[in-house]
Amino acid sequence: MSVKSYRPETRLVHSSALRSQYNETSEALFLTQGFIYETAEACEARFKGEDPGFIYSRFSNPNTAMFENRMIDLEGAEAARATATGMAAVTTAILAPLRQGDHVVAAKALFGSCRYVIEELLPRYGIEFTLVDGLDLDQWQKAMRPNTKSLFLESPTNPTLDVLDIGAIAEIAHAGGARLIVDNVFATPIWQSPLALGADVVVYSATKHIDGQGRCLGGIILSSKDFIDEHIHNYLRQTGPSISPFNAWTLVKGLETLGIRVERQTQTAAAIADVLAQHPKVSRLIYPGREDHPQAATVKKQMRAGSTLIGFEVKGGKEAAFRVLNALKVARISNNLGDAKSLVTHPATTTHQRLPLEARLELGITEGFIRFSAGLEHRDDLIEDFDAALAKA
Repeated sequence: MSVKSYRPETRLVHSSALRSQYNETSEALFLTQGFIYETAEACEARFKGEDPGFIYSRFSNPNTAMFENRMIDLEGAEAARATATGMAAVTTAILAPLRQGDHVVAAKALFGSCRYVIEELLPRYGIEFTLVDGLDLDQWQKAMRPNTKSLFLESPTNPTLDVLDIGAIAEIAHAGGARLIVDNVFATPIWQSPLALGADVVVYSATKHIDGQGRCLGGIILSSKDFIDEHIHNYLRQTGPSISPFNAWTLVKGLETLGIRVERQTQTAAAIADVLAQHPKVSRLIYPGREDHPQAATVKKQMRAGSTLIGFEVKGGKEAAFRVLNALKVARISNNLGDAKSLVTHPATTTHQRLPLEARLELGITEGFIRFSAGLEHRDDLIEDFDAALAKA
């Protein structure tokens, strides 16, 4: 069903559905490793690419194709490939196009595993890197070299919610003959469109908002057809970080409700941010939807709303932060985000614990810093939960 002319909410429900001969309402689940051919000649043609179709679920599968194509329609990309996890998407998007002697520029403010890929994995293969303050355009410009092939960033960043100027950084990349890869997990495709802003590649951990209900892992890379065909498709086919058909099917079902979930979670996050900003036990509040966000002008330029996450610092350091986390009853402690359940994380001891103390403090990840991911509970229950917990800080 072609629904490209429809609005995003309609495309999230109807686009790219593949139905079996039974014409089911819900998309069918194709739990199969392989596929059968009527003749040896047909099999040969399929493997040569002369006959379009599925070969093996490590390469693709009807459920994988539905997920990829629905995300293509939503993101405005030409092509996409799904992966087993979000980090598989990040690692593939960064590593697959590179060769020994290439150079990557990345923002310092990244998820801990992304920092590992840049700082630990790339040098093993003779690929150089430079980390920069992502908010400082001069640092991006000065880091460019003749062998720079890729720039990589998150926006908003994990966990301190800095908002980087995607369009300006894309111009720097393109002027130097490089590509810009953007991790768009925190903004979600509902509130930010990196490709439309000038990025060349966008990646998601579909585990987060796209599933949004704590059920499965998944990731996806979206870009031009040329980039996917030249760098990503064969890499995934030969190395095998493939998404399972069941997870792809689950993510298709998650996309049907992505818009209404993210909108509700964003409304809740904004309301809680306003409350926490005035709380005497909170020394710092960061939410991209507020006028006091440090990059409020950039937020207005490239985001359609502030999204679902809040960062805040509790007075009293780690001990006070832990007392708050342990006292919460509705919001639960987890390192995940984008879930129907509200979740809280202490980044300094979890997602970013591998970074040296100096590096954490440089990024604003203090011992009292907490990341909050708004769920689908009633906002008043969450506000009351925070009021009671902060009383114990």
